[in-house]
Amino acid sequence: MSNDLKQQALDYHANPTPGKIAIEVTKSCENQHDLSLAYTPGVAAPVRAIAEDASKAYDYTSKGNLVGVITDGTAVLGLGNVGALAGKPVMEGKAVLFKKFANVDVFDIEVTANSIEEFITTVVNIAPTFGGINLEDIAAPNCFVIEKALQEKLDIPVFHDDQHGTAIIISAGLLNALHIQGKEIGKVKIVCVGAGSAGIASMNLLVALGANKENIFLIDRKGIVHDERTDLNEYKQAFAVTTKDRTLADAMKNADVVIGVSGPDIIDKEMVSSMAEKPIVFALSNPDPEIKPEVALKVRNDLIMATGRSDHPNQVNNVLGFPFIFRGALDVRASSINQEMQMAAVYALRDLAREPVPQLVLDAYKVDAMSFGKDYIIPKPVDPRLMDRVPPKIAQAAIDTGVAQKPYPSHYPAI
Repeated sequence: MSNDLKQQALDYHANPTPGKIAIEVTKSCENQHDLSLAYTPGVAAPVRAIAEDASKAYDYTSKGNLVGVITDGTAVLGLGNVGALAGKPVMEGKAVLFKKFANVDVFDIEVTANSIEEFITTVVNIAPTFGGINLEDIAAPNCFVIEKALQEKLDIPVFHDDQHGTAIIISAGLLNALHIQGKEIGKVKIVCVGAGSAGIASMNLLVALGANKENIFLIDRKGIVHDERTDLNEYKQAFAVTTKDRTLADAMKNADVVIGVSGPDIIDKEMVSSMAEKPIVFALSNPDPEIKPEVALKVRNDLIMATGRSDHPNQVNNVLGFPFIFRGALDVRASSINQEMQMAAVYALRDLAREPVPQLVLDAYKVDAMSFGKDYIIPKPVDPRLMDRVPPKIAQAAIDTGVAQKPYPSHYPAI
C-alpha cells in the first residue's frame, strides 16, 4: 500500500465521524406519547408477548433483519492474528456491504477469547440478539470446529464467509470458465494452492457440484496433501491423494485448473506453461496474487484468468454472495444455510453472468461493452440484478430442504 493510499484510508475511517457504521432510529420519537410506546410503559407489551412466544421477537424487534458479524481476529485479511480489536475495521466494512447491497442490518462483534470453547460459549450466549451469524477472519482449523459447534447449538444461520462465501464465488466462476473452455467438471484435474478455510471449503463445494475428488490436488506449505503424510488434520486428510508427486510444480503438470487461496508469487510461469490445454487460473491472493495476470497471460494465451482484485477482469469477490445469501435466508427465517442453499447461490451467479449486462454496470466500469466470455465469467458487484436473482433462489432452496420457517415471500418473483 502506498503512503498516499494509506493516509487516504486512515482519513476515510476517521472523518467526519470515526468508523463506518451507526445506528438509526426507525420509529417516531418526537413526543411524550412516542416515548411511552418506545420505552416504558408501552415496551412492556412486546416484552410480555416475546416471553410467552419467543418467535414474536421477529415481529416486535429488529432480530429478523439483524446479522452478527463476529470475529476473534486470528486471521484478519492477509494480516494474520492481529487480535479482535484490530479486526473491527474489517467487521465494520462487512456491515457496510451487508447494508449497502442487501439492506441487512449488522452489529459487528469482536471477541477476545482464550480458547475455542470460550469463543463458542460467548457467541451462543449473545445469539438471541440475531437472525443470523456471519463468522469472519477466524483461523483454520479452529474455524471449522467453531462453525460446526455453533451450527449444532443454534437455530439461526451460522455462516463462515471465509469458507463458504469464497467457495460459492469460486464455484460460480469456475463453472462458467469450464463451460467456455469446453471442459467438464467431473473430468478436470484441479490443483488448490492453499489448504486453509477457503481452500478446503471450495474443494468440498466443487465435489458437491460434480468434481472428482481423486482429481483434486490440495497443496499446503509442505507440498501435496498425500496419503503417506502423517501430519494432516482431519480436514486435509479428506483430500489426501495417492501419488508419487510431492511438489506444487509436480501437481500443476497437465492440470486443467489451479485455484490459489494462499499467498503472493507462489506460482511461476513454468508451472503455468506445464498445464493442460485451455487452462484456468484463479490466483486469488489479495492484493498480490499467486501469479500476476500479465505473467500468466504472456505464457498462455489460451487460459482464463481470475484474481481477487478489482483492477483486473473476473474479480472473485465475496460481496457477490454473502449479502444476498443472508437476505434470502432471513426472509424465510431459515434455521441454517445448508449446502443446497450454497449450491443455489452458485447456480444463480453462474446463470446471471450469461445474460446481457445492463448499461448501469457498463457505466460503472466505464466500458462500452461487456459480455459472457473469458474476461467476464462472474457478475460485477454493482449489478442491481443480484438482489433480484440470488435471494429468491436461496429462499426457495431453504423451503425445499425444510429449513425455512416462513413461506416464500410474496414480493419475490415466482420461481
